[in-house]
Amino acid sequence: MVETTEKVIELLGPLLDGTDIFFVNIKVKPINNIKVYLDADGGFSIEKCSSINRKLYGLIEAAQLFPDGDYSLEVSSPGVDEPLIQPRQYKKNVGRTVTVTDLGGKEKTGVMKDVSDAAITLEIKGAKPKDPTITTEIPIADIKKTVVQIIF
Repeated sequence: MVETTEKVIELLGPLLDGTDIFFVNIKVKPINNIKVYLDADGGFSIEKCSSINRKLYGLIEAAQLFPDGDYSLEVSSPGVDEPLIQPRQYKKNVGRTVTVTDLGGKEKTGVMKDVSDAAITLEIKGAKPKDPTITTEIPIADIKKTVVQIIF
């Protein structure tokens, strides 16, 4: 399956070149179900998704990755509850409320104010209205996962 994963990523590369779309993750199940997760700096619309799906499907067929045609391909964006994985995901979510879980399992929720190669900066409101807002920097290497919070 590693070979299949690498080949699909290789085929996908030229489809993303020159666009604001970027690769997030891929999952290939033993039943040849390929799930490709993409995102885009300007939002990953249904039109972008279906276009990439059609083109990638054609490339997989042309490369004869599955000579019997026994596979399925799904291209989508990660769900809203999926953790951020790629640096570009962090950058596109600056200004949004996130929950960061560190390697020790401790969670911090706040507004992501900045992202660098080394750390993210969170602005965390005090527990009570009169408590001060705290700005903290969390090294990327210390982050287990970061999930964007949906605020209604």
